[in-house]
Amino acid sequence: MKTLTANTTIRAVAIALPLATLAAALPASAHHSFPAQYDESKPVHLTGTVTDVEWTNPHIFIYIDVADEESGEVVNWALEMGGPNSLLRLGWKRDSLQPGDEITVEGSHARDGSPLANAETIIMTATGQRMLAGSSRGQ
Repeated sequence: MKTLTANTTIRAVAIALPLATLAAALPASAHHSFPAQYDESKPVHLTGTVTDVEWTNPHIFIYIDVADEESGEVVNWALEMGGPNSLLRLGWKRDSLQPGDEITVEGSHARDGSPLANAETIIMTATGQRMLAGSSRGQ
């Protein structure tokens, strides 16, 4: 049986520690801050039909079709919400929203003007229920 020497242990730690640090930093580097992507001075108030729900980490995304008030053209908006655990604590369930549901969303528009918003509240049109969306605004 081979025994580990102090040199072998130090070498293993010297290799493992930087790798563990790098691995831990990767998810954080992919994350963004609210003000980097969204402009709280550009509020959005959207009413539309849910087309898709992506219940995944780090953020849940809801997609809705919204008819432009002026042109009538339908635009598919992406709505960023909090993470799954945050939303579960706020009373959401995986099946709280389904494609075809009508909702109204209040939030902040993306800085680049694309059809992307950080949702703050969602109102279920059928029931009038108002739900917080776990927004990263103000964090």
